[in-house]
Amino acid sequence: MTDSESLEPVHRVGDVEPVANLLRSYTAEANIPFLLPYLRPGLRVLDFGCGLGSISVGLAKAAAPGEMHGVGENLPHVEEARARAAGQDNAVFHHVADLTALPFEDGFFDVANCHNILMYIPDIRAALAEVMRVLKPGGIIGCREMICDASFFHPNLGALQTIWDMYAGMVSFDDGHPQMGKRLKNDILDAGFRNIRMGASFDTYSAPRQIAFIHSLIVGWFLSPEVEEVGTKYGVSTPQIWERVRAAVGQWKDAPDAIFAIAWGEAVANKP
Repeated sequence: MTDSESLEPVHRVGDVEPVANLLRSYTAEANIPFLLPYLRPGLRVLDFGCGLGSISVGLAKAAAPGEMHGVGENLPHVEEARARAAGQDNAVFHHVADLTALPFEDGFFDVANCHNILMYIPDIRAALAEVMRVLKPGGIIGCREMICDASFFHPNLGALQTIWDMYAGMVSFDDGHPQMGKRLKNDILDAGFRNIRMGASFDTYSAPRQIAFIHSLIVGWFLSPEVEEVGTKYGVSTPQIWERVRAAVGQWKDAPDAIFAIAWGEAVANKP
């Protein structure tokens, strides 16, 4: 548990523009292909924790002329999502104060999607109960969540895997769930959903331009003074470890066999 003096959650600390660039690269076709077969024209779809709307736009296109409603707690992100969806008339975005209290009536949606959001919500039970409430009987939930322990750098260069260890520790300290993708089946079943279908996948970055992109993300955000302050305060790292990681990242970006891979757990289930 965090205390009253804890800093902002790590994913909201420092220069988050490199993180936003990663979110902008997501699409429905690339990141949630397991859910797309369940979409069809005329459905009403919820994108729960819509981020910058890059996945939401794909959901809206798949459901048109049905409605796609994206909800998010970060107002600048919601505003960017609205701009991104300009011209997609069936896409509506809502800024909400709390993702566990949605502004929709019971049974409003046919399908609900969330991508890498349950990981950061302390009360998973409340979040899934709210999604259950706004889905119609027989409605579908689709979730894709990160598995920090299975994500990796190659070559490790003696220190790079420490990045995942530190990040998992910081997320845990913020009352988050860094292995959320591994516990999806348990939590979704506990929430009352049924007929669950599980899968797993990697987002893999290995082309030179992709390695440069990930390097800019790590250097511009994770190795920023603000994130280092969080990690050091939370006791998941030390100044010496940060220096070793910084040196290893510099070597990694020039390695001809460099790979960066994010592991995900995926689930589709039905409301009874």
